[in-house]
Amino acid sequence: MSEIVNRVASSAILSVDMEEFYPQEERLVFDLKPFLFQELILREKDFRQALKELDWSVYRGKWVAVDCTADAIVPTWAFMLVCTYLEGTSKGYVLGNLDTLEQHIAETALSGLDLEEFQDRPVVVKGCSKFPIPLFAYGRLVSLLQSRAKSLMFGEPCSTVPLFKRPKP
Repeated sequence: MSEIVNRVASSAILSVDMEEFYPQEERLVFDLKPFLFQELILREKDFRQALKELDWSVYRGKWVAVDCTADAIVPTWAFMLVCTYLEGTSKGYVLGNLDTLEQHIAETALSGLDLEEFQDRPVVVKGCSKFPIPLFAYGRLVSLLQSRAKSLMFGEPCSTVPLFKRPKP
């Protein structure tokens, strides 16, 4: 009887599981709407006082999108002032909605990849995860790896969908 050999484990294929490095911390929206007088006007003195009195600990270690859901003209400095309170408290923040935040999170997570380890290697991007990873992150991963990897596949090493294969010179 011959020995069973796991060819996948001994192959040169490098597997990327976004779930291993994609941030899972809670995402929150800081909405300026409740700070507006009649949901229309920002009164600077009242706004500054309200921010000073706010319990900023609820944002500790969380990703925050600073947005205004009211149909009002809010000065840029108001958004920036909120950022000064979030800096050093939140995990990270953006001025925009949750989609903008998720793109920022994806860029942050992917910027930590050591791209050299993918050079001239066949790469499989794992497809299943326990929590949702946005489509944007997968597209960004392709844009980072395609110029380096020998080939890109999606799925599991034992059952993949080919995405790209570098032509032989």
